[in-house]
Amino acid sequence: MTVLVTGATGNVGRHVVRGLLAAGTGVRAMTRAPEKAALPAGVEVVRGDLADPASLDAALAGVDRAYLFPLPGTAEEFTARAAKAGVRRIVVLSSVSAEYADGDYSGDHHTAVERAVEASGLEWTHVRPGEFMANVLNWWAPSIRAENVVRAPFGGTRSAPVHEADIADVALAALLEDGHVGKAYSFAGPQSLTKYEQVRDLGEVLGRAIRFQELAVEEARALWLGQGMPAEAVDWLLQDPVDVPVGPTAEQVTGRPARTFAQWVADHRADFQPSR
Repeated sequence: MTVLVTGATGNVGRHVVRGLLAAGTGVRAMTRAPEKAALPAGVEVVRGDLADPASLDAALAGVDRAYLFPLPGTAEEFTARAAKAGVRRIVVLSSVSAEYADGDYSGDHHTAVERAVEASGLEWTHVRPGEFMANVLNWWAPSIRAENVVRAPFGGTRSAPVHEADIADVALAALLEDGHVGKAYSFAGPQSLTKYEQVRDLGEVLGRAIRFQELAVEEARALWLGQGMPAEAVDWLLQDPVDVPVGPTAEQVTGRPARTFAQWVADHRADFQPSR
């Protein structure tokens, strides 16, 4: 059996690749820049771009199952080409936001991909994590490296972020095991934490003082727009905050305890080393 992994060099995709390799499964990793992939030996790395459907046929040839990174604009064409190539099962990296009402910025994005895959006639499973712990790498790590400070709004609002390795483990179960076809797995992390508590964990694991600076909504808007974030995404992130309780975790699928935020920080210690 050969499994195609799209988004293979992403935070989740790299874990999926390693998990498939460890399971003894044939792995074909698709990336726009194979020369920069830095994936393990034994992985077949191929050039392909979800935004360019014409590049997909060679990547899909001879594939039995696929892990699909969500790109709504070409999801229908990907599934059509996958079906033509003989792919039997697609596991979608989706989001818990797919459960939200129509008109939700994130929900609409992920629902479009889910519906395209469901309409394909192929076996499917949707992996719907909540907030990624790895978002911290984009949002907080630069200012931690430079100043040992985190700037963000809604410091007292609770979220239950998920380790990308747990997301990958759910996807791996759906790719490799029976019993997951036609299911959508929504899950969060094992702790409901405020940003103050996340910053506390960062400081404790990294062994240095990290300061939290709470931003007003308009301050956060200016910061994120200045960093190049799309205005629609900024508006979505700055909606009235809602506490996220601890709910089902990846353990419902994997049978293993979900990883904590402190574990995630330890796994990414090198990403927070001070700038030189």
